[in-house]
Amino acid sequence: MKVIAFNGSPHKRGNTYHSLKLACDEMNTRGIETEIVQVGGKPLRGCIDCGHCKNIMDHRCSIATDEMNDFIIKAIGADGILIGSPVYFANMTPETKCLIDRLGRVTRNNGFLLKNKPGAAVVSARRSGETFTFSAINYLFQASQMPIVTSSHWNFMMAEGRNDWERDEEGLETMKLLGENMAWMLERFAD
Repeated sequence: MKVIAFNGSPHKRGNTYHSLKLACDEMNTRGIETEIVQVGGKPLRGCIDCGHCKNIMDHRCSIATDEMNDFIIKAIGADGILIGSPVYFANMTPETKCLIDRLGRVTRNNGFLLKNKPGAAVVSARRSGETFTFSAINYLFQASQMPIVTSSHWNFMMAEGRNDWERDEEGLETMKLLGENMAWMLERFAD
């Protein structure tokens, strides 16, 4: 089994990355393969509502000038999905939004290709906006008929500055438990 974790932060090894890595490391100890895919900082285009994915069942977006089709294929091939984003002005990063819009459009229009794959949002924030960002990411999972994996609290990591993730003891525990719960759910679905 494999889980793809999309890092929507432009900081490749920042707070969001480490939040995702904590959950992934926990899954790895339980025999689940994980891969963190860098989305943040990539030159991605938003959905242009061209209708290509409604008419062509090739699991691809018509925009072929960026890496989004590679991300879509990874998500379709995964057994579970994590999407992580820092908070930018009370919401997700633009790259995370592009991922959600285009991934959601292609997979829903091609027969709900993410259906029954567990998903979870992971958010890092300095001081506010985390609940809205968390909800916004989870809308993809709900609209795609994906079960949402939970933890002991909302999946937030509070970090005031770069690499402050280690200071949030509750966040550390939340991310580890998220990884444990994702592994548990994947194991139950495999039975």
